[in-house]
Amino acid sequence: MNECAAHYTAKINDDLKFNDEVIKLDVGVHVDGFVGDTACTVDLSGKHADLVKASEDALQAAISIIKPGVTLGEIGKVIEETIKKAGFQPIRNLSGHGLDEYQSHAPPNIPNFDTGDETELEKGQVIAIEPFATTGIGVIHDKGTAEIFSMMGFKSTRVMFVRNIMKHIGDTYLTLPFSKLQLKEKFSEGQIAFALKQFKQLEILQEYKPPVESKDGPVSQAEHTVYVDDESVVLTKK
Repeated sequence: MNECAAHYTAKINDDLKFNDEVIKLDVGVHVDGFVGDTACTVDLSGKHADLVKASEDALQAAISIIKPGVTLGEIGKVIEETIKKAGFQPIRNLSGHGLDEYQSHAPPNIPNFDTGDETELEKGQVIAIEPFATTGIGVIHDKGTAEIFSMMGFKSTRVMFVRNIMKHIGDTYLTLPFSKLQLKEKFSEGQIAFALKQFKQLEILQEYKPPVESKDGPVSQAEHTVYVDDESVVLTKK
């Protein structure tokens, strides 16, 4: 919500209710490990239509130039120019990304500003273009505790219920993200907390803390997954 740009999800027993916030809805779906990633922004306040439009326009501007040979810097430039023209700032330390089998974030990073990166897109790549616009300064930092995680690997452990949780994650999500709330469907809150602590000690757990805009400016987001071809294809459509 609002200045929180990403990676927030409902906590166990969460009683949060929406009121007049700027809400980002970021959804990933996989079929046999192949991921589609899309996002939109809903302005419940009725005060930030221009901010929502800035990220949507930046997304469409970036999609319009996608083809083999286009550089990452060129994508970032058109995103930055579109958002700044609307009177806002792109978030410079959040980016789009590649998508791969059982990888929701893979190379390359797709910048939201002109980095000058001359790396070229290649035919057959699948990328998520993900502009963020804000009224703030365009920089985020992590804040709060993580509710979303992914596994970087799997190691043996002596505790039976920890092994069961690890097996469930491996069978259900493999290396894709999961939340505490999803694990709560099968395991107790205490078991989940203990298992996550064990995974962290084993250095096999990736945490995703919510990033917030450094000056608490509200953030809008728009995202589509695109197959890079001579005529690139948007794979996620509303």
